[in-house]
Amino acid sequence: MIIEVCHYPPGTSKWNKIEHRLFCHITCNWRGVPLESHQVVVSLVSSTRTEQGLEVHCHLDENEYLKGRKITDFEMSEIKLKRNAFHGDWNYEIAPRKRCKPR
Repeated sequence: MIIEVCHYPPGTSKWNKIEHRLFCHITCNWRGVPLESHQVVVSLVSSTRTEQGLEVHCHLDENEYLKGRKITDFEMSEIKLKRNAFHGDWNYEIAPRKRCKPR
């Protein structure tokens, strides 16, 4: 599977229509509820539904990740990264290292 990544530039989340269409429903769903723990937030977000059929699915990622880890030049060279001609620093594809045989 090839993953396409498209970042919005800093200060432009207002252009992200998906964020606006989704977050207003999440906000209504947790209105008045104290967000006291990660599990409360996950529960409220994942129970969000709209009349049009939108369902939100989420889970809490409890993995621990190293902070401040620097990627070596070798590790970076191992990533099959294809930068887009338009702002390749914001828009790129990440492809698998090896092709899987079709089933």
